[in-house]
Amino acid sequence: MDIEIKRLTPELADDYVHFFDVTPHDAYVDAHKCYCVCWCADDYEGKDFSTAQKRRAAAHAYVQQGIITGYLAYHEGEPVGWMNANVKVDCLKCCSWRMFMKDIPVDPSEKTKSVFCFVVAPHMQRHGIASKLLEQAIRDAKADGFDAIEAYPNKHFQSVAADFMGPAALYDKYGFETVGETGEKIIVRKELK
Repeated sequence: MDIEIKRLTPELADDYVHFFDVTPHDAYVDAHKCYCVCWCADDYEGKDFSTAQKRRAAAHAYVQQGIITGYLAYHEGEPVGWMNANVKVDCLKCCSWRMFMKDIPVDPSEKTKSVFCFVVAPHMQRHGIASKLLEQAIRDAKADGFDAIEAYPNKHFQSVAADFMGPAALYDKYGFETVGETGEKIIVRKELK
């Protein structure tokens, strides 16, 4: 299957929001359309993400400003997958970090890329898209001079929707090592230097 991976750029903002407009990924999330605004390099305080329209507008602006970063996967010219990959220290004030990740150790002197989320269109799941997205993130993180790349999967697989950070087995496949845990999540890390 021909899949093209593109780093998210301001020029792809329309593709990005369109992907979330049309892609169901969970009964609850589909109803509220997350647009991945809670995993970004912006301070959550004072933001109003109470409606899908507000999250969509924020997401479009965030992509144009480089506040949401990651990769889109394309098949036949249409976006079919998304992976949020951001600079770890840039995301410490985002909504989801504050709610779910605040116990994860952070060394501000270290340049770490964090993988926060995967969404693959239901009809494209089980075609290796998450693997291709992760492979590109690893290559780019290394080329961009990052010390390491981290992710925070659930300790035990629950469901595609609940395991939006990717299953632990995906990271095992690429040589990530478990370096800690917090709550129901493990911290997996791949050194790049």
